[in-house]
Amino acid sequence: MTEPLKAGRGLELRPLKVGDAGALFALVEANRDRLRRWLPWPDANRSVHDSRAYILRVRAQARRGTASSFGLWWKGELVGVAGFVWIDTANRSAALGYWLAASTEGHGLMTTAVSALLRHGFRTLKLNRIEIRAGVRNRRSRAIPERLGFRHEGTHHQAERLADRYVDHAVYGLLAGEWGATPGQTRR
Repeated sequence: MTEPLKAGRGLELRPLKVGDAGALFALVEANRDRLRRWLPWPDANRSVHDSRAYILRVRAQARRGTASSFGLWWKGELVGVAGFVWIDTANRSAALGYWLAASTEGHGLMTTAVSALLRHGFRTLKLNRIEIRAGVRNRRSRAIPERLGFRHEGTHHQAERLADRYVDHAVYGLLAGEWGATPGQTRR
């Protein structure tokens, strides 16, 4: 199982445990309306049991090396989730996904978390490429890869169905050889 990642700013990324299901469900419930705007899964997480099933699924994926999900802990509280939504070991590539509680936006926490995940991905997992996809109109989510020096590679039109509409995705990529070459990226 993956070890916790120190991220800075008092933020720690820890693999979610079954005992975190109650805190995870409460966080989803408190942020459901805003999460639903950009993510397909909030309506499928309707109980602590659903959060527990999610945690069991991502822990199994981590054991297989096909994904790796972390709870974001700040000031002793779970404030979001971030991680590798898929890992392709044969091609040494992966995709990052993330979400954060509205109450903790504006503190640089997600940029800090994604920076820690980049270090983990490029150093520990020996990845060559990491990508991030975000809704074209989701400025907060798109700001993370833009701030960290990812290259905007294009747009996937109608890439995801959210309730009754399709959302275009901006696709960003960062290569191991590019990492650390842009201000804001840290290799520490």
